[in-house]
Amino acid sequence: MSKVVKAKYTADAVDGFTPRTAMEEAARCLLCEDAPCSKGCPAGTDPGKFIRSIRFRNVKGAAETIRENNVLGGSCARVCPYDRLCEEYCSRCGIDRPIQIGKLQRFAVEQEKAHKMKILTAPAKKKAAKVACIGSGPASLACAAKLAQAGYQVTIFEAAEKAGGVLTYGITPARLPQHVVDFDIKTVKDLGVKFVFDTKVGEDITIDELKKAGFKAFFIGAGLWDAKIPEIPGKDLKGVTSAIDFLKTARESKGTFDPGKKVVVIGGGDVAMDCATTAKLLGAENVMVYYRRTLEEAPANMTEIQYAISLGVTITTNFAPKEIIGNGKVEYAVFKGRDGVSEAKVAADTVVFAIGQAPEDMAKIAPVKLTEKGTIAANAKGKTNVAGIFAAGDIVNGGKTVVEAVAAGKEAAAEIISYLEKKEGVK
Repeated sequence: MSKVVKAKYTADAVDGFTPRTAMEEAARCLLCEDAPCSKGCPAGTDPGKFIRSIRFRNVKGAAETIRENNVLGGSCARVCPYDRLCEEYCSRCGIDRPIQIGKLQRFAVEQEKAHKMKILTAPAKKKAAKVACIGSGPASLACAAKLAQAGYQVTIFEAAEKAGGVLTYGITPARLPQHVVDFDIKTVKDLGVKFVFDTKVGEDITIDELKKAGFKAFFIGAGLWDAKIPEIPGKDLKGVTSAIDFLKTARESKGTFDPGKKVVVIGGGDVAMDCATTAKLLGAENVMVYYRRTLEEAPANMTEIQYAISLGVTITTNFAPKEIIGNGKVEYAVFKGRDGVSEAKVAADTVVFAIGQAPEDMAKIAPVKLTEKGTIAANAKGKTNVAGIFAAGDIVNGGKTVVEAVAAGKEAAAEIISYLEKKEGVK
């Protein structure tokens, strides 16, 4: 018989490796010459190399490989969809099961912190050019770190009071504890990157003002912070909220937020599962996920789905939201079946829409070309139509994974360096 897991809001969803179990898991590696797992990492973290290091008890070497390639190695170790990336490429897939790459990466970073390893450095002598990064999410942090390592003076401008973007405000701590995010951010700060909080570029300060202050290039990694709620009856009732607002409220309350006894989450991605598990861990008795397609079509990582189910979350597929019923406050959520005939009416204290986020008005920040969806039009290297202004991450791709944001931030940093050297004559 299945057993419902009892856990606290801040408790780790998955236990990490001990030194012994990490060595045992790394010993399963086939030491493939072509390291297909490394080819499956968008950020180039090179799991093939760091697994070898752990296997031969060189934990510092493993941490160095991770951190040198991915400044957010700690966060990515927790939230990457490994089953669709590096682990899917693992050669052991055809034998038994893939190496648990994510847990090994987590182990190496935990050892880095425990033993106070100093891995990344930046030149003491800084170059004359100053670069502004707008937003402090994964793409901006990755971009800022690479620029700082190259000797540039980098300042991150963040509208919120804390750095991290979606890492700090958009993921349940059961999957991504704040201390992990803070350690990654400290790694960036230790490179000499400056942070300016409670400052929204485009409102509190403009790019023209920053240019006058000596900034020569700009990176926009503002993320997606506008809620997506469909135009259905009852969407404005009290108790109806977006995923990003729900998760942010929960994290800022440090687990004291009361979502009610009955919570309905609409969506089928990782964010939906985060909302569902958050509600359950906060004390909701009945948490239900409704998704308009099948479970096989759901974009959520299967590990996250299984974790939600283990907490007692129920998942109903092939039902889309039709209306929200209530008298000032939500009382019921009504769903229409995919077959066009079936209907479901579900009692609810809170209804959370986890169907994606939209960008804020980017035209307020800079005169860059936008897509029909309001995201910034930029090429694969982060170049926009405005010289000296670059963009990457969710604000360009519409919202993908943290590791893809890191990869995009690194690419943009390389392009910014090229621009500053060629156009601005920075040496």
